[in-house]
Amino acid sequence: MPGHDIIVIGASAGGVEALSNIVRGLPPNLPASLFVVLHVSPHSKSMLPQILNRCGSLLAFHPRDGEVLRHGLIYVAPPDHHLLVRDGYVTVVRGPHENGHRPAVDPLFRSAAQAYGNRVVGVVLSGALDDGTAGLMAVKQRGGVAVVQDPDEAFHPSMPRSAIEHVAVDYIVPLDRVPATLVDLAQREVGNGGKPTSQGVSEDMQIETGIAELESKALQNPDRPGLPSGLTCPDCHGALYEMQEGELLRYRCRVGHAYSMDSLLAGQSESLEHVLYAALRGLEEIAALSRRVAERARQRDQAIVARRFEDKAQNAMRNAEILRQLLLRDESESMLDDEVAAHAPTGQTPAAGDVEVAAPHLGSASVG
Repeated sequence: MPGHDIIVIGASAGGVEALSNIVRGLPPNLPASLFVVLHVSPHSKSMLPQILNRCGSLLAFHPRDGEVLRHGLIYVAPPDHHLLVRDGYVTVVRGPHENGHRPAVDPLFRSAAQAYGNRVVGVVLSGALDDGTAGLMAVKQRGGVAVVQDPDEAFHPSMPRSAIEHVAVDYIVPLDRVPATLVDLAQREVGNGGKPTSQGVSEDMQIETGIAELESKALQNPDRPGLPSGLTCPDCHGALYEMQEGELLRYRCRVGHAYSMDSLLAGQSESLEHVLYAALRGLEEIAALSRRVAERARQRDQAIVARRFEDKAQNAMRNAEILRQLLLRDESESMLDDEVAAHAPTGQTPAAGDVEVAAPHLGSASVG
């Protein structure tokens, strides 16, 4: 009878070190498959599989679309692609960004929960903002296990802290105890013979998993999750639908871009910055053009015209200076907010008890 043999892990800032430490502590015959999403740049090659291969005995790699699931392997999401778990295989897709990222943690967790139910272990590690919280909630809804790195030791505590605040987490553990916890869970038998059931697979979960693959049926479903929010998507500027799960508010647009409240605020702030820089550029160009017109007017002895355009240039430069100061202040305040968040107390006490670790007894095997 299988144990919790589908282990999905999400991380962002500080995640490489955390993942390396976890993989270093896992045995070569772990009876589980691991799936990893780390927020990485879409414009450069990810070296995470090579890093993890140097740390431990499990093989880490970027899977191809349709890759079969096997125990003892680490499937790492490639840059600019979501990694989704299906029944017996993975899909690698360029679906819509979630929480501003592709790959994102939530689609991985949600798809694994839908496919494997109570066999899934969701792990949230160090990272900024709150990607992974909604996905971990889906794991719990399907009877899976939630494991979170202790925020007090995380390089960036925001992702672990958000998961703890919104999800009934089973284990809050320091990083050095995560491998033992995963080994124990992988060997612990699950109910129903490990066969996924339809219980807990809501229509919303199915639709959201389909949206990650840009399935037309999911995108065109008239009963899409949520209610109109009156807000617009920072990515495509379409209408956002608001979804509430417990105290967790999320947003998704018609073409699938998804946000938590924190990531939406970050996205809107970034969009506003783009608008302000565009306005600054426009004012600088108006000033430059007005000076050119004023100079030509002086050369033609058109003093009144020259003064009018000189005034126009000075007015544009005054407004540009206001925008410059606003942009500089916003950047300094953002850095201050990050510094405060990194050192703020969590108000949480780790809840995990001692974990008994039994010796693993299975080698690599296909996942059924």
